[in-house]
Amino acid sequence: MRKPTKKSLPEDEAALFREAVRDATPLRSPARVRPGAESPPLPVQSLLDVHDALAESLTGPVSWDPSIETGEELFYLRDGLGRNVLHKLRRGHWVVQDVVDLHGSNRDEARSLLAEFLGGCLKRGLRCVRVVHGKGLRSPKREPVLKGKVRQWLARREEVLAFCQAPGNQGGSGALLVLLKARGRG
Repeated sequence: MRKPTKKSLPEDEAALFREAVRDATPLRSPARVRPGAESPPLPVQSLLDVHDALAESLTGPVSWDPSIETGEELFYLRDGLGRNVLHKLRRGHWVVQDVVDLHGSNRDEARSLLAEFLGGCLKRGLRCVRVVHGKGLRSPKREPVLKGKVRQWLARREEVLAFCQAPGNQGGSGALLVLLKARGRG
């Protein structure tokens, strides 16, 4: 496609324009970077972020560490598993086969309920379950008490391969999707 050519004003129109703006005071031009002048500052933090993201993508699977949490989202991936497992879990590759709701339980009750639930799931050969721990809205300081505990308990269980925050329509930050070992896998 051809670029349109710039048309200049006829001389009589240009003279008319100059006459109309004769008494106008020109505005100061803002400071601009001149070609050939000093280069603009480098976005160092952006470059470091890109470098870190690239390095992380090459290092392999994610292991559990509180430092890998981003904001409020919890996730865990057992050593030796590829990131695609976590991606599939987040995207709903496995259907949620059972749910346990720990709302209203104290720590000891919740731990016992969770252990009993996971044991039953293993016996039945379930692969994907949802654990509802709540958002802590009714807690004394409106902070989730069970959220961190459930994360720790699940990460220590041999049968748990991965977990991540549930989608909004399944509890969001108040629930986790948990992937369990397949029956017969060591």
